[in-house]
Amino acid sequence: MKVFLAGGSGVIGRRLIPQLVAAGHQVAATTRLAAKTTLLQSLGASPVVVDALDAPALSKAVTDFGPDAVMNQLTDLPQRYNPRKLGPFYERTSRLRVEATRTLLAAAKEAGARRFVYQSIAFMYAAAGPAVLPEDAALALGAHEPFGSAVRATAEGERLTLSADGIKGVVLRYGQLYGPGTYFDRSGDFARQARRRMLPIVGSGSGVFSFVHVDDAAGAAVAALERGDGAYNIVDDDPAPARDWIPAFCHEVGAPAPMRVPGWLVAFLAGSFAAATLQLGRGASNAKAKQELGWTPRHSTWREGFTAA
Repeated sequence: MKVFLAGGSGVIGRRLIPQLVAAGHQVAATTRLAAKTTLLQSLGASPVVVDALDAPALSKAVTDFGPDAVMNQLTDLPQRYNPRKLGPFYERTSRLRVEATRTLLAAAKEAGARRFVYQSIAFMYAAAGPAVLPEDAALALGAHEPFGSAVRATAEGERLTLSADGIKGVVLRYGQLYGPGTYFDRSGDFARQARRRMLPIVGSGSGVFSFVHVDDAAGAAVAALERGDGAYNIVDDDPAPARDWIPAFCHEVGAPAPMRVPGWLVAFLAGSFAAATLQLGRGASNAKAKQELGWTPRHSTWREGFTAA
């Protein structure tokens, strides 16, 4: 199958290309930076240098390649994660999830592609109901800014994907990514924060997180080329409250034990979104992905995966 991968040099893209090639697919992968073409070639893809928000250029790149399937794995996030400074990055990522998705879908249809795979997130559910939620649970469309705008844009990208005429759309809602190149990498920014005691347990630490190793996230995208129709949580089997995973992560990266701080202090220092997530966030169920995509995470729990990573 010919696969056009938008976002080939990103965290998921770099792990996805070798899996696509190993499965026998021919891959064209995009990057904004000409300096990354050598990397994409070394992974087995044909590099395409294009700004994904340049609609005519992106559309031409897709139609010139003539893919059977198109993937949107585009994001634009900072190397250092500061909740109070995420606004500009969320704004560009939101544009990539709406404007670039619209462009890619139109070009995919023109090229005769049959499938479209869209990167979404599994940590945008409203803080209501059970601690672990399925795909039909309510989304946090009214969340504190800037996350609320990001959720609404992500949901709009999902709608575009799933309502496209003549193309089978698959939405992959990824959990918190860990592994090479992620914030949770040993050299990633959350490890830096943990070593500086900037990753505390907030309040009771009841906010539930669902993780997924970046290689398992890539594996789900490969599976989605053949199976699936709709939205799927791509997470491991072990949703966990912050009070469990934060101390374990600190231990793995050689950081001191985390501090415990009240929610009001984190809301003041890092913003309401960070405080709410660490105290009220909901995890996600992977049952539907296992059943319909035939996907099972090789790293079934972050408890082992953190160590392996």
